[in-house]
Amino acid sequence: MTLSIADDNESAFAVYDDDVELFRYTFVPDTEQFESPKPYLHPIRTRSGHLVSLFRPHDHVWHKGIAWSLPVVGDENFWGGPTYVRDQGYVQLPNDGAQTHLRVEASGTDADGVVRFAHDLEWITEGGVRIFTERREITARVLDDDSWVLTFETAMTNVSASDIAIGSPTTKGRENAGYGGLFWRGPRSFTGEMLVTIDGTGSGSDVRGQRHEWMGFAGRHDEVDAASLIVMVDATSNPHHPPQWFARSEEFAGLNPAPFFSEEVVVAAGETVTFRYGVGIADADADDAAELADSIRTVLQERR
Repeated sequence: MTLSIADDNESAFAVYDDDVELFRYTFVPDTEQFESPKPYLHPIRTRSGHLVSLFRPHDHVWHKGIAWSLPVVGDENFWGGPTYVRDQGYVQLPNDGAQTHLRVEASGTDADGVVRFAHDLEWITEGGVRIFTERREITARVLDDDSWVLTFETAMTNVSASDIAIGSPTTKGRENAGYGGLFWRGPRSFTGEMLVTIDGTGSGSDVRGQRHEWMGFAGRHDEVDAASLIVMVDATSNPHHPPQWFARSEEFAGLNPAPFFSEEVVVAAGETVTFRYGVGIADADADDAAELADSIRTVLQERR
């Protein structure tokens, strides 16, 4: 089962499973500064073609499918929108930075049918200061008849002259709002559906802030009689593993292994911090989450 990669232009590419577009990765977005321009994956689909991502929802226009989004990077915001300020709440500041694509380092499908794409980026503050360079690699492969897996790896190097603390609204004083990192926003029809952990199922308010190696979201689609499952797995080498999770189901469908939830990661000047994740997408339901997580874990171990 071989996937194919289609280079549409110099700003995006798509990955196909026969005639199904599994996902599109836009690495040169046309996003306004207020939304913190960043590469993103959308649309994202199961092997049968069911859509499992949402782009630029009206309630949070800076949410874009799956994206590496960081709301607290020193005094800068690479999430988008207003910044949480202790004792003030959310304030719109001139600090919405951009993740800017520099060059493609690798793109194609290998002999095992695995799609690989790697590129270099730089992180530029709204004030025009470069603070990080990044090497990012994305892979995609088919697991079985019902599922496929995406891996996401980032190595961020602090090129500023000072240490940079990466945190969250919670590290700034907002309780239980530790979002930041690899963030997935799900379809509207998934609202009110269930989060899945090794301990069972629950709502976002039940599991938010808990520590787990993996977490899943099981949702149902409008118009078609179908359910889909997304499972995210944190690599054991990641800082603060196993992570606390930022998860929502009541207001909207959202899932995020949040390494900066309640404790900052400080990157010293000149140092590099690396994060790796596996994301499984399946035509399945909550009962299949643990098995899917095991398969994703195996993929992550192969990439060590």
